[in-house]
Amino acid sequence: MNISHIEHIAIAVKSLETAIPYYENVLGLKCYNIEEVADQKVKTAFFKVGQTKIELLEPTCEESTIAKFLENKGEGLHHVAFAVPDTGEALNELAEKEIRLIDKAPRAGAEQLMIGFAHPKATGGVLTEFCCPKKD
Repeated sequence: MNISHIEHIAIAVKSLETAIPYYENVLGLKCYNIEEVADQKVKTAFFKVGQTKIELLEPTCEESTIAKFLENKGEGLHHVAFAVPDTGEALNELAEKEIRLIDKAPRAGAEQLMIGFAHPKATGGVLTEFCCPKKD
């Protein structure tokens, strides 16, 4: 696996409007992007800390996996995302090593990334995302 860095750390929140002020007013970070990822039923907000990003995730409906996460676990750490050169290759490598996957193929995520997740039951309890920029 050729991981270059932690791309982002994702935190599930009930409300971006309520959560963003902590990151901006207390931590001094600047929210540089808010976007909705409709097919994932989530709204995201991003902050940069050096090379790594913090991604806040707010559900847009009750059927969202983030809504279910919040219901079961409350607000907090949702997943860690690693930057890789090719998400598909990373998922294939994980499958070859018999790591349980949520995504068998890359899918579109926020910030023009192609993403894929390994199941937390196969990764020591940590939902793990692998991502790379979309290729034109």
